Amino acid sequence: MGQRTRIALNVVVVLLAVVGGFYQIYVKPVLATFGYSPDRIINPTGNTNCKTVPELKACEKLVLHQPTGVIYLACSTPSSRAHWVPATNQLNETGASTEDYVATYDPATSRITRLTMPDFNNGRGFSSHGMDVVPSDADPTVLFIYLVNHRVPLGGVRAKDVGADSSIEIFKTKVGGKTLEHIKTVEDPTIIAPNDVIGSADGTSFHFTNDHGSRVGLSRYFSLLGSKSTSVVYCHIAEGCKYALPNTHASNGIASAPNGTVYVANSIYGGVIVLERQTDNTLVLTESIATDCAIDNLSVDADGQLWAAALPKALMALNHIAHPELSSPSAAYRISINTGVNAFYGEKYKVETVFADDGSLMTGLTTTAYDSKRKRLFMHGIAASQLVVCKI
Repeated sequence: MGQRTRIALNVVVVLLAVVGGFYQIYVKPVLATFGYSPDRIINPTGNTNCKTVPELKACEKLVLHQPTGVIYLACSTPSSRAHWVPATNQLNETGASTEDYVATYDPATSRITRLTMPDFNNGRGFSSHGMDVVPSDADPTVLFIYLVNHRVPLGGVRAKDVGADSSIEIFKTKVGGKTLEHIKTVEDPTIIAPNDVIGSADGTSFHFTNDHGSRVGLSRYFSLLGSKSTSVVYCHIAEGCKYALPNTHASNGIASAPNGTVYVANSIYGGVIVLERQTDNTLVLTESIATDCAIDNLSVDADGQLWAAALPKALMALNHIAHPELSSPSAAYRISINTGVNAFYGEKYKVETVFADDGSLMTGLTTTAYDSKRKRLFMHGIAASQLVVCKI
């Protein structure tokens, strides 16, 4: 064997080792959480005693008002989602809806109420994504509603070149009310790619997640390789915004527990990070909860259990958003403190699949909330054709 041949073989061996290492470190974990290696089988769970509400479509986020059992939803149309979802790089502003809305659904009466929204931004309208609904600490009949608004950019520039001009909107309403009163539009350089939001009980502050570190560009895809370019930001309407937790990975849904604990979902590697709020409203990582699927939105029920909208087949979920007529499997996880024998071996949290469906009933799930008092599980999706309510 000649020297050149040996050198060539050594180069090939090194390249194969690099490629193999790259696959093991970066590609394999994503394929696993996305449900393709190994191929994830969807075992139907909890999807028999369910009701559908087709009048409510394309609701990316829903929030339960526990005292009344009524849910609040941030909705759009499946057709507009196919054109305008900045989180998934769908930036065709000509197809964007500016007439998205907040609705309520009362499962006791099946009544749907579309809340009247004023022209609060000179006709720029509302393009929905994440939302939170928080009772006032001064008057529980008053509700503060925090909304992510993915506005089309001004000035005639293409959204594909500059991204969405997103803001956080704060509204106020009354329990059982039919109108929204606009309080504040929050704009700030830290509002890059807002996904979900949790608000305060006085209508003045909130935390939100940026699901990317830039509005457009190749760098948005680096999260697939583990890049920590997302973040959690804190804003106060009188004091401005600041990073509460920078350099996170694939941050998506955010939820808070009554004790102040904050949870943030990972939409690529799966799992949830558990955060402790500091006196200056920054957040400190305390622990992580592993899941086998990518996770979208989160909620906390009245018993303190965490609920997660899971993506059993993440690529199918992305394809569904771009083509809402296609189905995508869905799953809802309940995450609680592990009291079983495995707790002795360090498994602090128990992750249970409470709902799973191949997409025939619930397709493209992005949000779920559980009414533990009335035993109702609510589910919807950013491009889904119906609300699904199951007795669990």
